[in-house]
Amino acid sequence: MAFHPPEEVAEIALKAGIQKAKMPISSTLILGFLAGAYIALGFMLTIRVSGNIPDNIWGSLGSFIGASVFPVGLILILIAGGELVTGNMMAVASARFSRKITSKQIVKNWTLVTVSNFIGAIFVAYFFGHYLGLTEGEFLKKTVAIAGAKLDDSFMQAFISGVGANWLVCLAVWLNFAAKDVAGKILGIWLPVMTFVSLGFQHVVANMFVIPAAIMGGHYTWGAYFANFVPVWLGNAIGGAVFVGLFYWISYSRKKEFS
Repeated sequence: MAFHPPEEVAEIALKAGIQKAKMPISSTLILGFLAGAYIALGFMLTIRVSGNIPDNIWGSLGSFIGASVFPVGLILILIAGGELVTGNMMAVASARFSRKITSKQIVKNWTLVTVSNFIGAIFVAYFFGHYLGLTEGEFLKKTVAIAGAKLDDSFMQAFISGVGANWLVCLAVWLNFAAKDVAGKILGIWLPVMTFVSLGFQHVVANMFVIPAAIMGGHYTWGAYFANFVPVWLGNAIGGAVFVGLFYWISYSRKKEFS
């Protein structure tokens, strides 16, 4: 069999969540920094690939081309190694639903990984995007347009968009757990992530890169960014912890634990 069935994936996700919650702080922060940087690199590649494609000629195909390269970030995280808060929102929550870890451990993990993801994303936004100019110059218009579309959402729109984004991202993590070989993992990661980016859903770590990149280019404010961060983070938490972690825990793990 080339993949693990859902019942086994639920167990793999549970064990991953326990491991993440008990990881040393130093490892969590380093891997969180790398994950934030990897997502930022994937987003920067999207901007560079799609930035000069004229919408009036290519229509939504340009967005699809950009979305098709974005998954490199999550591929690097899940195969090379990294701690991404949105993926942890599913895995660590699964461990809590099974009462293998405490609520305090969830708060600690999600806080540390959120902060370190932000540092990694900002590092790439400043040094590669701003200092080297990879998100500015002829590509600044694209950077600002993407950031502006995210900031234009109301609180509830950003929240619901965040639910959709992390529902798909955590399904990508789930399919990664299901696959038994690297090629299968890459394909399983690519499809859901490409979908969420093509649909324009909001991902809190991706936003940690693109909105600050636009701010560094002279557009928008940090206050506007924070107003976006809150609903997107909350929506991502619901999308990952509830729509994937809880629903699959109820379907595959709860009966086993209480039988």
